[in-house]
Amino acid sequence: MTANLTAPPATAERRPAAHRGTRRPRGHIPAGHRTVVSPHQLNSPWGRRVYWLVLTLVVASFTAAFVFPLYWMVTGAMKSTEELVAIPPTFLPSRFSLEAFAEAWELMDLKLLMGNTALYAGGAWLFTLTVDVTAAYALSKLRPVLGKLVLGMMLATLMIPPMVIMLPAYLTVKDLPIFGWDLLNTPWAIWLPAAANGFNIFLLKRFFDSIPRELLEAAEIDGASPGRILWSVVIPVSRPILGVVSILTVVNVWRDFVWPLLVLQDPEKMSVSIGIASLSSQMPQNVLIAALVIAGIPTIIVFFIFQRHIMAGLTAGSLKG
Repeated sequence: MTANLTAPPATAERRPAAHRGTRRPRGHIPAGHRTVVSPHQLNSPWGRRVYWLVLTLVVASFTAAFVFPLYWMVTGAMKSTEELVAIPPTFLPSRFSLEAFAEAWELMDLKLLMGNTALYAGGAWLFTLTVDVTAAYALSKLRPVLGKLVLGMMLATLMIPPMVIMLPAYLTVKDLPIFGWDLLNTPWAIWLPAAANGFNIFLLKRFFDSIPRELLEAAEIDGASPGRILWSVVIPVSRPILGVVSILTVVNVWRDFVWPLLVLQDPEKMSVSIGIASLSSQMPQNVLIAALVIAGIPTIIVFFIFQRHIMAGLTAGSLKG
């Protein structure tokens, strides 16, 4: 008696017994891939045309919604005052001119105002990274006693409207506790409140929590101290979140109006937003718009600079097993 060495069909081995002998109907789509438009219809010539048409319309609409106000502001600065207030408004200036930009730079002393604001934004960025990164690292990896309570109290401050703490913050800056220093009309009045940001600490802690513990333990075995681990291991792989925090910090300080208006009353130390607002009633409308365009250029540059670091960190921060 000889054994039957004929192997069954491969498809019969892989298919469950309950489904053997059954065939899928033509055009059947797995349950996990069911959508409004089937893949068969989407891959057809008509489906591809409709897909690209809808995608183009959506992208163009969102792009126009974000870019058109910027375009209207730039072209408005190139128009004369009469053309700027004309009804109906003109889509393009009758004569492209950069005279309003030169007048705004000279009449509003934008060099001084933007220099002051750059000092405030740069210092706030440096203090924010120094204070918030170390605080988030301690809460995430060092895990001190009552660390969860401290984090909860930080997050509780996010529930308080900013206008409610405006007066206590002003009194604190005017008479710094323990030291008794008056920080009004100094950069410290901008730097210290910017560094005390519970939202940034929360963002950084959540990112630090995702860093594998084994990576830090390997550095500890090599004899690295907690400070060295933070500088050599944690920060290099945290470039994406550091870029996000940097953008938020610089933009918030650059565009802030109410807080600098309270603590920076010296005309020589005003930020650009306060300086433009204080001189707006004395300037032609096209010169005022030109000043706003010039004041907005640095924030756009900062965004594009840190955007490159974010994209680079998404790949450079990966770990190989």
